[in-house]
Amino acid sequence: MGDYIKALSYYEKDLAIIQQSLPSNHPDLGTSYNNIGLVYHNIDDYSKALSYYEKALVIRRQSLPSNHPDLGASYNNIGLVHHNMGDYSKALSTHEKALAVRLQSLPSNHPDLGASYNNVGNVYYNMGDYIKALSYYEKDLA
Repeated sequence: MGDYIKALSYYEKDLAIIQQSLPSNHPDLGTSYNNIGLVYHNIDDYSKALSYYEKALVIRRQSLPSNHPDLGASYNNIGLVHHNMGDYSKALSTHEKALAVRLQSLPSNHPDLGASYNNVGNVYYNMGDYIKALSYYEKDLA
């Protein structure tokens, strides 16, 4: 297991530096919020992870093109948190947004695109819709 407390400390220092030196909608600020969210996600503090992921998404939506891969990553991370919290309808909605962005921005053989198909499939599986789950799992393998 990683040293998440130390990682969080460094990411918070990074955030403070970025907040002082860059505009409030700079993409690097979104990356910093996302990284803090990843730490909280890894220690299963889903409410804090979601808060930081949502801050990252707001900044990324303001500062990046609508098909930028970082937007797909933000939607994906938010979807994973909702999934882990058992909120499958929100998980499905955000994973579908991640998939839509990734379909526009990534080559068809990119692993993140496969992960999005898999994540949508996992949500359908947990919702008991095994036919739809299988359809997305097959797309992941294609």
